[in-house]
Amino acid sequence: MSDTNDTQQGQRKGALENAMEQLSRTVEMFRGSRIDIEHWSPTEHGQLVNFGGREGYEEVDRYWLNAPFSYASINYDAEENQYLYHVVEPTLDSFEAELLDALYQDVRNPLLYGPETDADDEEGAERVLMEELRDRLEEYGVDVDMAGFYRLFYYLWRRFRGYGKIDPLMHDPNIEDISCDGYGLPLYAYHEDYQDVETNVSFGEEELDSFVIQLAQQSGRHISVGNPVVETTLEDGSRAELALGQEVTPRGSAFTIRKYSEEPFTPIDLLRFGTYNLDQMAYLWMAIEHNKNIIFAGGTAAGKTTSLNAISMFIPPRSKLITIEDTRELALYHDNWLSSVTRERLDEAANITMYDLLRSSLRHRPEYIIVGEVRGEEAITLFQAMNTGHTTLSTMHADSVQTAINRLENEPINVPRPMVQSLDVLVVQTLARFGGERVRRASSVAEIEGIDQRTGELDYAGAYDWNATDDTFSEGNRNLMDEIREERGWSQRDLLSELRRRRRFLKYLWDEEVTQYQAFTTMVNRYYANPDRVMDRIDAPEIDTGAEAEASADD
Repeated sequence: MSDTNDTQQGQRKGALENAMEQLSRTVEMFRGSRIDIEHWSPTEHGQLVNFGGREGYEEVDRYWLNAPFSYASINYDAEENQYLYHVVEPTLDSFEAELLDALYQDVRNPLLYGPETDADDEEGAERVLMEELRDRLEEYGVDVDMAGFYRLFYYLWRRFRGYGKIDPLMHDPNIEDISCDGYGLPLYAYHEDYQDVETNVSFGEEELDSFVIQLAQQSGRHISVGNPVVETTLEDGSRAELALGQEVTPRGSAFTIRKYSEEPFTPIDLLRFGTYNLDQMAYLWMAIEHNKNIIFAGGTAAGKTTSLNAISMFIPPRSKLITIEDTRELALYHDNWLSSVTRERLDEAANITMYDLLRSSLRHRPEYIIVGEVRGEEAITLFQAMNTGHTTLSTMHADSVQTAINRLENEPINVPRPMVQSLDVLVVQTLARFGGERVRRASSVAEIEGIDQRTGELDYAGAYDWNATDDTFSEGNRNLMDEIREERGWSQRDLLSELRRRRRFLKYLWDEEVTQYQAFTTMVNRYYANPDRVMDRIDAPEIDTGAEAEASADD
């Protein structure tokens, strides 16, 4: 009986405290308030986020995502042998959560449509949001400390200028992909160090439907029950595949985001990761410079587009270059570059396809044409361009050289076999496991040799192959180098000397960690202009060529 009385007294006391707190806040609203915005200082104001760890897990890593608002805590469960990616953000009390709902509507219009707000001016938008938040809080008569002010600010900013619940994940440079498989399910991320990891982020049904619609609208696309699947490019350049409702994805709305990297990988990065070795990279450099046609093939997430972008940095500096993509992914440091992207509209007549862009590109008289991916009727035009003297680079989905050739020759691509032999090099990349880790490797670099007159089949020879047992590359026939030697009028000794020199050049940039793409391209352009001078300076230890290149790129 006494326990019951104690419980009832506790409940009455709790209700009384809540009522007093609500009354206090009501009085504050009538009285008004004044808030002086201060720059956030952890030493003065304390920490905005705290995390005590997850029971049963060992925290193995922790790093900021969006300081001082969010960080990642990587936790490991030894028993299950799995990692958990825990996003840590500010915690709102019940009053702040209710207040946030009211603030969403009141600050939305000034932030999104205010005359002082520029879509590309982050500092200006931040200032406008802070001022609007302060004015609304003063108008409500709510007196908050700086920690409360910045907690509210963070969630407003995350919603209107960020990516909502996934904003911390989008801030993580170690994450390549983010995927949501349905209502109430944890999101998964592909992490550079921990591979596929479960996160503590999830969406409810209405919340997820709304989020998917919002992603589509922000990128200028329409998604609905009648049109439930959309592929699009987000504002930051990331690729997104969206599905709405349960018609095509029974577990609910879903999305996968392939994050866009503002700092693209260079050939030096591919060397560091072991995707290629120095011999292969010098070989591909020679092929690019001497106008050889190359296709990068591979499965999903094999790194095809990454390699295409990196190898394209070897294109000579003044060559006319045109890129054609469905979604913007390529990033180059090239003066004479025309970038084009397909466009889809609800009105079929207004669609601009890759085929349209490719036909149009030929009128610009390009020397190099880069097509993000070939998978349909545009392939015929691409191979016609090869036959008329345009150097073409592209990607396609295929897991072997023979599979790639079969795909090119059959539905829906249907390139005639005599045209396929215009292709010079076919590089197949794979996402494999080695040493307990996932690695990306150029499993095969093949040269297309032409049609075998005896069998009528397309012949190809392996220039390089990857040995999965010991993670090494073996060298085969490299007839393409002999073609280049004859084109240049070189002796065999001249050819081997040039290949050695380029390997030494790349090794130097690797050692000096020249991985910033403008700096790398600057050094390659200098090599084209005066290779002897560049190599002399590289061989002089007092010259810091890498730092000099970065400074030149910044200028």
